[in-house]
Amino acid sequence: MSAAVSSGGTSAPAPATTRKLVLLRHAKADWPEGSDHDRPLAERGRKDAPAAGRRLADLGIAADLALCSTARRTRETWKLAVPELPERPRTVYEERIYEAAPGALIELLNEVDDEAATVLLIGHNPGVQALTEILAGSVAGERAARLSGRDFPTAAFSVLEFTGSWKSLEPGAATLTDYWAPHEA
Repeated sequence: MSAAVSSGGTSAPAPATTRKLVLLRHAKADWPEGSDHDRPLAERGRKDAPAAGRRLADLGIAADLALCSTARRTRETWKLAVPELPERPRTVYEERIYEAAPGALIELLNEVDDEAATVLLIGHNPGVQALTEILAGSVAGERAARLSGRDFPTAAFSVLEFTGSWKSLEPGAATLTDYWAPHEA
């Protein structure tokens, strides 16, 4: 297990615990000169990031662990969203999230210590959208229509639930229980 992801302790909950995974795409970024990794948030992104945090708080999402890409736009998104949450989770800035394919993101999540019942991952597209679609073996309610056939906009998030350990997370193992995008606010 990666020291960056694992809490280092033993797994407290039983493997049959229901877990939540929140996949948050970074807010809208600018396109200035320089590297893609160093792109800052645009004005709209600075408004949408706190709105995403408020919506997570309204849903009662209390993450135990936040895994955030090291890209500037994801770090800025998290910095603006986290004050809206009732409690700040332990945050790990993880370079493997940047430009990661869904399989690499699943491998990273498989390293999470089972003490964490809810994990929030702040990342990028196309990885966040593809991971949502790959993990969601089933979709609850109208969420399928809201997510199906569209892009995963900036500052949008999905909430997935599954039963078992983080090591057991695999394609089709989760249920999409919520999806939100800023334009739906």
